Amino acid sequence: MVAVRTSIAAALVLALGACASVTETNPSRTATDMLLVNRAAERAVEGLILPVPQGARIFVDETYFQAENARYALSAIRAALSEAGYALVRERGESDAVFEVRATALSLEQMRRVFGLPEMRVPINENFNVVSLPELSIYSNRDRMGVAEFSGFIYDTRTGMPLGAVTPMIGQYKIRSHRALMVLTWGQQLAQPGEREPGSSWREF
Repeated sequence: MVAVRTSIAAALVLALGACASVTETNPSRTATDMLLVNRAAERAVEGLILPVPQGARIFVDETYFQAENARYALSAIRAALSEAGYALVRERGESDAVFEVRATALSLEQMRRVFGLPEMRVPINENFNVVSLPELSIYSNRDRMGVAEFSGFIYDTRTGMPLGAVTPMIGQYKIRSHRALMVLTWGQQLAQPGEREPGSSWREF
């Protein structure tokens, strides 16, 4: 009888201890990576003005706009043109002018500064075997910055004659994190959704 009760009690413990597990995907880019690059793209096109009168019908030619996450950047360009008072059209033949855009840069830049010895890989023999040495630092910081640069030119739809060029549109969005004695960390570890300005990394704990 005691054995039966023990078995029942064990079964109840196992049943109560059961839990559901959630499978998480591992995409190639993190949310922070995407937020940094997209915010840089938005900053790049702030105040975009074309060398044509406001109200002109503009067709945005994206043929040569090649970059990862290009669709968001192109939408940001279209939004900036709409805010500036231009009429966007979907067909080239409906436009007064064609705005051909291209991406110089649309990616993430990272930089790490170390006061001490950085992490290193040291060869130990002639067979190129290496050993990894951990970082030994008093202080280090890491910058993660989205960088966007676009350029383009505009020409008359009917004649193909140039109407002018657009100076490079440049935008950056950066967050910084800090580490002291390889243990204490503070600063912006992640880009926060909805946050337009990262603020001061020294006050982020």
